[in-house]
Amino acid sequence: MDPCPFVRLSVGNLALKIPVASKPARSVVHPSSSPCFCKIKLKNFPLQTAVVPFIPLENQFPDGHVHNVAATYHLNKSDLDKFAGKSIFAGKLCLRISIYTGRRGTTCGVNSGKLLAKVSVPLDLAGTESRPSTVFHNGWISVGKEAKGSSAQFHLNVKAEPDPRFVFQFDGEPECSPQVFQIQGNIRQPVFTCSFSFRSTGDRNQRSRSLQSDLGSSRSWLSSFGSERERPGKERKGWSITVHDLSGSPVAAASMVTPFVASPGSDRVSRSNPGSWLILRPGDGTWKPWGRLEAWRERGGSDGLGYRFELIPDMGAAGIVLAESTLSSHKGGKFLIDLGSSSNGRVTPVNSNSPGCSPRGSGDYGSGLWPYCVYRGFVMSASVEGESKCSKPSVEVSVQHVNCTEDAAAFVALAAALDLSMDACRLFSHRLRKELCQPHDLLS
Repeated sequence: MDPCPFVRLSVGNLALKIPVASKPARSVVHPSSSPCFCKIKLKNFPLQTAVVPFIPLENQFPDGHVHNVAATYHLNKSDLDKFAGKSIFAGKLCLRISIYTGRRGTTCGVNSGKLLAKVSVPLDLAGTESRPSTVFHNGWISVGKEAKGSSAQFHLNVKAEPDPRFVFQFDGEPECSPQVFQIQGNIRQPVFTCSFSFRSTGDRNQRSRSLQSDLGSSRSWLSSFGSERERPGKERKGWSITVHDLSGSPVAAASMVTPFVASPGSDRVSRSNPGSWLILRPGDGTWKPWGRLEAWRERGGSDGLGYRFELIPDMGAAGIVLAESTLSSHKGGKFLIDLGSSSNGRVTPVNSNSPGCSPRGSGDYGSGLWPYCVYRGFVMSASVEGESKCSKPSVEVSVQHVNCTEDAAAFVALAAALDLSMDACRLFSHRLRKELCQPHDLLS
């Protein structure tokens, strides 16, 4: 499988030094009492915000400081070609940063923060997909309107690194048992097939053929992760999707282990009682749990799909949450696992000294470093369409996390489960499409 070129542009190691005047002045900000943040903008990409910490004036940023990421931009080949295009009307590409004092947010529709300074960092992204790393800026910049010799100083690091990825595209909605293609430029090559089925206590004959024997022999541990119990009222349960390679062998699966049930007096799945999926990988002649996805319907103005994904270690250890956020139920969005980045709303520390290894089995995870020895940086993203929209999920997986077919298939199964969760969390006052209903539901 050939990957697609991607570039990861990161902004990090932010810090601010502000001189404290001997006499108070309106233009002086005291570090101990006033927070600071910045807005980061790259052409045609959404605005990102980040907190900027104060450091004492006499301190220097150590050269070996860990790269703390404040904002990340993922650029594909199309983005790179667009930015590299020459035009007499287009100015030089720049990353623009506006630095504010005061707290983030708005009061009566007016931004609460006070603009301190603006910083512009020129970028030349040509060829960055083939170079190990390109640093556009690393160090201090004098900012603000104070005297030149005593103005505030802003520290940042801006760099671009190649981040090749495998790109997969479902050829149809997951519940319609589609093929999955690998995309490489203009080439579409089939690599997987998906099989959607029902796994329920009422009709075990509807299980997918590839899961029947293994899940039947693994009911003891499967029941410990979720529940197939019959519940009165509204519920959606027993959905299962199996990913096969081109030879027909099952290489990953997603199984709904906790029903999606409407909370009492409501027609929605609540955060306090989410439905859940197990993402399964084959191993030692049976299915082994790799991750768990929980999903629910948010209340309030967002009215979105809330989700949480965690990895399941061996030896009965607690799961490690890698992604937790909300997607718009109307517009959809992008599910993202990016360790060490705040772009998915969750900052996860990364041990940069951990050796890389593939999640092939419990013996490969290492001791004490799991899961950071396995997953670092960008891991995967998956597109999710909103309700009532035709959904053909696209999945991007970092090359460093795919060492075998089962690695890629697990991420494809996770993307399918997330897409199906949009339907599972649909308000129970709305009917599902027929592919998601068991025969007795269609007759009722």
